Amino acid sequence: MEKEVFLKKIETELKISKNSPHTIRNYLSSNSKLIDFSKKNPEEITQDDIKLFMAEKLAEKSSMSSILFLAAVKYAYSNLLNKDITAGIKRPKREKKIPVVLSKDEVRKLLESAVNKKSKLMLSLIYACGFRVSELINLKMRDMDFDEKIGHVRQAKGKKDRNFNIPNFLADNLKEQAELQKQNNQEYLFTGPNGKLSSRNMQKIIQNVAQKAGIKKSVHPHTLRHSFATHLLESGTDIRMIQELLGHADLSTTQIYTHISSEEMKKVSSPLDNLMKNEEKK
Repeated sequence: MEKEVFLKKIETELKISKNSPHTIRNYLSSNSKLIDFSKKNPEEITQDDIKLFMAEKLAEKSSMSSILFLAAVKYAYSNLLNKDITAGIKRPKREKKIPVVLSKDEVRKLLESAVNKKSKLMLSLIYACGFRVSELINLKMRDMDFDEKIGHVRQAKGKKDRNFNIPNFLADNLKEQAELQKQNNQEYLFTGPNGKLSSRNMQKIIQNVAQKAGIKKSVHPHTLRHSFATHLLESGTDIRMIQELLGHADLSTTQIYTHISSEEMKKVSSPLDNLMKNEEKK
């Protein structure tokens, strides 16, 4: 089977299974790179080819890169050739990285540095509602109920819908944005000069604004989502409510924020401090 035929068949299977465009793109890319590296037809590729590819191309990358690569290859070969050529290849353990979070002052500086009105509104909404960037750029006018001040995220990660509160502070500006989009016959709440926004557009916007704000941390759209969850936790919001607001299927995913909350950490006294206090009282 030729490479292009194989990749087209993978794409068809992924679309039938209702996978996201992001997953489709990544799975096709992984299998394409493996085929090019091995210089073989897809059905001739062996487990040794996969191991050699991983050793030469993925050794310096994160564990998640290897895990996703193996998932992509397994999916392709299991569905098209009825065999799992990744069986027996040991998956690396996932790294447990603590995400970057902005302080409240840094969020304020970031938003104040966004001179463009629409950019400021988009960044404010990501932080205010804990959106993934894909959720923001896929938000449509019909998803916004300004009378009830409720919005709807449709088919987010894991094919889940969820509701969100339209922040009072942003309601008037969001209404104005929606009216402008209606006048321009647009379907989405936010668009760019060339139509629908992309994740890359948002990444560029937030990087430029963060640089202007003088923030030295590595800032991405997802950083605002992490900051949303952490700041809610610090203000006393129940973690199960935060789980719902973020659209996490599993509470364990949300619990990472209990490890990164600096305010919560400050509340914990060192046993040495407690010991010394007791000594002073004697």
